[in-house]
Amino acid sequence: MGYGSGVNDEVKEPVEQEEKAPETAAPDGEAAAPSSEPQAEASSEAPEITEQEEELDPMEKLEEEMNKWRDEALRRAAELDNYRKRMVRELEEGRKYSNQRLLGELLPVLDNFSMGMMMAEKEQGSMLYQGMAMVQGQITEFLTSQGVTVMEVDAGSPFDPNLHDAVSQEETSEVEDGAVLRVVRKGYQLGDRLLRPANVVVAKAPSAEGSEQEGAES
Repeated sequence: MGYGSGVNDEVKEPVEQEEKAPETAAPDGEAAAPSSEPQAEASSEAPEITEQEEELDPMEKLEEEMNKWRDEALRRAAELDNYRKRMVRELEEGRKYSNQRLLGELLPVLDNFSMGMMMAEKEQGSMLYQGMAMVQGQITEFLTSQGVTVMEVDAGSPFDPNLHDAVSQEETSEVEDGAVLRVVRKGYQLGDRLLRPANVVVAKAPSAEGSEQEGAES
């Protein structure tokens, strides 16, 4: 019995040591407790900053999105206004110049009619001449209503290749070299467009031989 009791005492000693182990760990836990409290406070403060950021970000994003769509709307409105103006301008030009080809083909008829009028001027009192003059007035009035105008080209005017078509050159001292000497066929404009250039004779400075011959004749 005494042997058995000694064994039991030896067995109980480790058990008591194991039971005492949590008691010795308690001071370590108590020492660590103060360090864990600031971490808890820091972790509790972090969500507050995140919430503030979340409260500001949606507003900034919303304002940025509103500015984006406002700029897009203004740009689209400007494009639409420019498109509308361009369409109106194209419609006006199309309506204004839609008969340009017809008017251009009518001009040779008017030229021939004018030549007939020149021949009939010798009998201005005749009924034929008066009838032709009336028709010519109606044609001129029609062309004017369509925006067709005659280009005024005087002798001595500068030659413009954009408006004039040179058919020949003549030596003369009446006007400057390279200027328009006379008009062979009238030119016409349709609004600000050239309908037909004027056929003109361009002046050329007399040569030295021609000047000598003119001096000898004088």
